[in-house]
Amino acid sequence: MKLRTCVSPSGRFLYGIHRPRFKVENLREKDWIESMGSFADGQPCENHVNFPAGHVEETNADIIYEIPNPFPFKGTTYIAKSWADEKAGRPSAISLPQPPAVSFSDSIRNWMGRGEQIEESVSKLFETLPEPVLLAIAATSTDADELMLLADMFCNFIYDGETGKPAGLTYKKDEKGRARAVIENFTLFETLANNRFLPDVYKDVMVLRPGVQGGSEIVGEFQDMEKKSHVFEYLRRNSYIPWGHYAANMANDAIRYRISDLTLDDMIGMRHLYYQRTYGRMADQLGLPVPLQRRMMTVQELEAMRIQINEKLDPDTEKPELPFNCTMWGWNFGFDYSPSRYRLHASHQQVHQQFALIPSSVSSWETGGDEEIPAYACGDMISTFIREYREQTGQNFFDAYIKAIRSNKRMDGENNRESSLVVYEDDHVVVFVPKAQTSQWELQLMMLEPMGNILETDTAARRALDRAMLIGVKVLSALGAKMITTIEYSKRFDSSENDQRLLYCFLPKMPESPGAFSEAQLRWINGHYPEDFAAVCREKLPGILDDEN
Repeated sequence: MKLRTCVSPSGRFLYGIHRPRFKVENLREKDWIESMGSFADGQPCENHVNFPAGHVEETNADIIYEIPNPFPFKGTTYIAKSWADEKAGRPSAISLPQPPAVSFSDSIRNWMGRGEQIEESVSKLFETLPEPVLLAIAATSTDADELMLLADMFCNFIYDGETGKPAGLTYKKDEKGRARAVIENFTLFETLANNRFLPDVYKDVMVLRPGVQGGSEIVGEFQDMEKKSHVFEYLRRNSYIPWGHYAANMANDAIRYRISDLTLDDMIGMRHLYYQRTYGRMADQLGLPVPLQRRMMTVQELEAMRIQINEKLDPDTEKPELPFNCTMWGWNFGFDYSPSRYRLHASHQQVHQQFALIPSSVSSWETGGDEEIPAYACGDMISTFIREYREQTGQNFFDAYIKAIRSNKRMDGENNRESSLVVYEDDHVVVFVPKAQTSQWELQLMMLEPMGNILETDTAARRALDRAMLIGVKVLSALGAKMITTIEYSKRFDSSENDQRLLYCFLPKMPESPGAFSEAQLRWINGHYPEDFAAVCREKLPGILDDEN
């Protein structure tokens, strides 16, 4: 098989093992021996080891596993055996610690003492701090009083006369007559508003109340008063995604800054808006009636519309032209700003998911617009690959992939330890650890049935997707993940491919793995075996499933 994938046609995982042994000629002319300091007993510590007299020979370097990604376009994962063996002996090490309580003000008080004059000094000190220090406090402080002090100092609030709490922001009109909040330091403002320890009344006034982030229209809504779930669907007209996109945001009366606060009803609500918008737009393209005005579709109405759309797209009939024939769906959870002004993840901590329809093609500029080139959709890369896989092997890729997951064996050959890659599954979906993780904690969610996009998922399959998605992010959050990107790989609506499965990738960002030259080459470095990570994820399941029930 010429294709670079770890999934063999027989349904097994294939990967390589490097056992390096090498000799290096010493071409250095001089020795630069220096003292680096001294040991505790006073003996000097010098750098002789860095200047060998002759050649260097390594007879037993670290063993490295090389695992081609199941999908060749996603590169290759490398696992250092020595690192992974350490984790295999203590899998609890695969977690991130909870951040400590932080209060800059208390640190000052503990040094200076307490009293009325001290409090005045603390307030004046904040006015003199440089921006990088203020950003660090705004991002990491867990002291609500300190965060309110910063917000009151640096934000232009209008206060409620009775409560003294913020009731709004000061606004001005820009050159186009649009209302814009008066914000003197947007980076500090944004960082404060995204700190979950800032009281909700401040978050509401600063970033959550409809309209405070601009004029994006709210064109959909999910609300369950009894279960306290409320989601707005915003239209982003002038979007970085061509032809605009939609954002399902938790509303300002249902604030969710932590995954642990997210409920199944919240997830169902956000996803319902995605299904509803997609089905409605597809029905409109196909000339089907979309009678709804100013209300949300019921689950039953949604399913009836989906069936009508699929009847129109029946492969046994003449296929209609679809200007837009694919979905784009994604979710960045988590926000952080470094003191050096690097924003490290999403545009907002409050839970929000984004979605759009992707056109089938785009006009070519070089030929004056009289030719078309295919518009990009990440699911197309899977479609192309599985077609090549079938041509070269005679087997369906996803059948082989599922078989390989089911029959997985540990990479280190230790049969007395956990070997399953599966974290959670039901009749419709499976959440699992990919053999070749592209994020150190990557999880994937895949349909077990040949359903390649959300038009092919019935009511039960959609509900299974929503629930498994919540389980996936909650498991990662329980392990300490603070920033998670989730993306959807789906096939185009008018594709005749029958093997492709709808696939979601959960990609946490790790504190010490920001990505560099290795990742730019699609070489993913990992320090644990995928089987051990799956076992740690499964340990978190009981509490998560109990919360849902």
